[in-house]
Amino acid sequence: QVQLVESGGGLVQAGGSLRLSCAASRNILSISTVGWYRQAPGKQRELVASITRGGTTTHAESVKGRFTISRDEAKNTMYLQMNSLKPEDTAVYYCNFKSPWGSFDYWGQGTQVTVSS
Repeated sequence: QVQLVESGGGLVQAGGSLRLSCAASRNILSISTVGWYRQAPGKQRELVASITRGGTTTHAESVKGRFTISRDEAKNTMYLQMNSLKPEDTAVYYCNFKSPWGSFDYWGQGTQVTVSS
């Protein structure tokens, strides 16, 4: 079983920045599509950003130009740099590593991001 450990959440004022990290306990980053999801109270979980094995990134329209997903294969870790944070970004953020072929699908424990106005 692979463990994903998230860090970097917290409380920040609107306009501030945070960087989330997600480290896998085994070396699976290079064979995974990885992504960050978030879930606000009373809402469904939504995809924020993702990177394919080939390095193609996607970002949700609501975060384009403000959030950047990246990965470091040497550290088996992926990141989400969040700038110009808004109160509507408040949510629990989850990282996900999944096999493109469906052989595994791992989730982090979630980290709370709260943006005050």
